[in-house]
Amino acid sequence: MDGEEISPVEEDIFYHYTVPSDIGAEVLATGPDGSNLTTALPAQLSSDLPAELTGNGPHSVILSFVDQLNKTLGIDLFSIIATVVTILVILILTRIVAGMVDKALTVHIPRVTAGGKVGIDVETEMTFRTIIRRLLVATIYIVGIIMVIYQIPALSRLAVTLLAGAGVAGIAIGFAAKDSLANVISGIFLAVFHPFRVGDYIDFNGDYCQVEDLTLRHTTIKTWDGRRIFVPNSIMGNQPIVNWSIVDPVITWRVDVGIAYSADIDKAREIMLDVARRHPLVLKNHEITVRVTELGDSAVNMRLSIDVPKRDVAFTTGCDIREAVKKRFDSEGIEIPYPYRNLIIHSQQPSAIEEGGLSQGEEGGCSAS
Repeated sequence: MDGEEISPVEEDIFYHYTVPSDIGAEVLATGPDGSNLTTALPAQLSSDLPAELTGNGPHSVILSFVDQLNKTLGIDLFSIIATVVTILVILILTRIVAGMVDKALTVHIPRVTAGGKVGIDVETEMTFRTIIRRLLVATIYIVGIIMVIYQIPALSRLAVTLLAGAGVAGIAIGFAAKDSLANVISGIFLAVFHPFRVGDYIDFNGDYCQVEDLTLRHTTIKTWDGRRIFVPNSIMGNQPIVNWSIVDPVITWRVDVGIAYSADIDKAREIMLDVARRHPLVLKNHEITVRVTELGDSAVNMRLSIDVPKRDVAFTTGCDIREAVKKRFDSEGIEIPYPYRNLIIHSQQPSAIEEGGLSQGEEGGCSAS
């Protein structure tokens, strides 16, 4: 028997074997020659036995506590701890990967594409990069959330059940979030077809604005007076918008001035042309014209047409020219008239009957008195 190996079945049986009460512990601890088995080991070996092997160490106490807690609560504490750690690792990795992608598309890629090296203008490249960055970051977070859900058994089974009815759920979600989905799809179309780009100057609802940002849901625009308007992408995609920056930023601006009918039109035209040519923002190599546009009730209306480099300086340029023209007209004796109104008063003579009746009334009145 000494040379034979104990099978796993026998080892398991011996491990769970209960010593009869009539056999003392000292009998089991005594060898064939009567020596004590517990003291037969050398001192250096018996002192080096780990406490875990004897069943009396702190590790055994922790395991016993965990086993008791699992039996009491009906849970697997080690499995829960492993699941929580896995979820934390997934969340941390998701955050790190999303941050790396965001930084790469915000800092590193612009360095490579700076100066139009990719063959597209800066505004279009910025718009594409903005929308792609947001799509990628959103996708990374969605994948991270799905991985977290699958780490939780109950939620994993729920996700499988939802996927089984994905058709009905997709229709329900589509109806519930149709506006949000429309904004996302419109945002992608705006980035692909770019009727406007980040940084462009546009007219929106009668306001002169600049496009500041393009997200998956809305477009941020800044008005000329510093207001920021957040417009859903579906509205931006369906509404006519004047883009002052696309293709050619040079625009034609008009300044209307009225002069008196008695004023010299040719002299007024020369003054307006001279003032326009002196302004530093007026493009001198483009045509500058002054034409009579209307013979109004009280003035001859003349229109000065000039070209300026871009829309954001057109309004102030027009204001400067209008003020300079007024001062030159005053010094040259050209009148800018007020609206004239002619007041005509008609006087009617009283009829003979009215005079006779009035006289009789007066006489009757006098006689009565």
